[in-house]
Amino acid sequence: MPITLTRRRFLTTMSLASAAGLVRAPGAGAAEGPPETTSVRLVRDPGICLAPQYAAEELLRAEGLTDIRYLEAASDADTAQMIARGDGDFTLNFASQFVAAIDRGAPVTVLAGVHVGCFELFASNAIRGIADLRGKSVGAQSLGSSAQVFLGALAAGIGLDPGRDISWVTDESPRPLELFADGKIDAFLAVPPEPQELRARGFNHVVLTSAIDRPWSQYFCCMLTGNADFVRKNPVVTKRVLRAILKAADLCVSEPAVIARRIVAGGFTDNYDFALQTLRAIPYDKWREYDAEDTIRFYALRLHEAGMITDPKTIIAKGTDWRFLNELKRELKT
Repeated sequence: MPITLTRRRFLTTMSLASAAGLVRAPGAGAAEGPPETTSVRLVRDPGICLAPQYAAEELLRAEGLTDIRYLEAASDADTAQMIARGDGDFTLNFASQFVAAIDRGAPVTVLAGVHVGCFELFASNAIRGIADLRGKSVGAQSLGSSAQVFLGALAAGIGLDPGRDISWVTDESPRPLELFADGKIDAFLAVPPEPQELRARGFNHVVLTSAIDRPWSQYFCCMLTGNADFVRKNPVVTKRVLRAILKAADLCVSEPAVIARRIVAGGFTDNYDFALQTLRAIPYDKWREYDAEDTIRFYALRLHEAGMITDPKTIIAKGTDWRFLNELKRELKT
């Protein structure tokens, strides 16, 4: 996605570079060897909770990558498929998307957890909990989207049949958010910047917030995943991409205003206030602390219970590689 270098973007880039401390640890580059390629393709979708991926461009350049492309997925549900097909090299998205893809045999490799919790379930005042969704209409971005899979698995976990007991609304026009705001559907599972938009419009009845409510708040939401063949052939680039995105996650915590300006200037969203609210609300500081493998195990079991995957026991062995993350946890201690 070409981006015009405006004065605002130039100043934001300088702020980002200064905040990042772009120089790697002494000897890191030499120990790793030169990158196998200087090109990388990152698959994006409209969710601005994926800010570390969008804010990583200058960090990626500091890692020696000069051809950095952001490819837009047709929908949130298509990101894993694009990576599996080799149409992109890396993407950041909800863990369950990759668990389901690995179960289908897709050649993707989960590399790290990046942040926790970005889903919020807004509902009419008559709905007090997930069990109250039986027989109700619920809006989501699309069938198979991260939000729809998340809520479907959650509903199945308390005995609902998400295919029969919930009426899913995923129309593109009018948007499910608008239908909910107009009182035409009962609930809407929002991802940033949608929660910020709904609150700005006076909607505050939230049944679930995955960044706060257990057990969801104890696991990663979005994880960095690469095409398995690319990761195998390009280990140096893979580590450098992961390092850049983890540094960007740290910046989301330490410099949220800088990152909010960066993703607006980059054309990833157009509302600075919503972007800043998102960055301040989402826990981007857990990648060192939380267990990425435990997240994959957790979602594999939840999706298996919901009948969405067949073999939860083999997901970790078939589709994860934590070598790079473990190295970077030692390298990026502060």
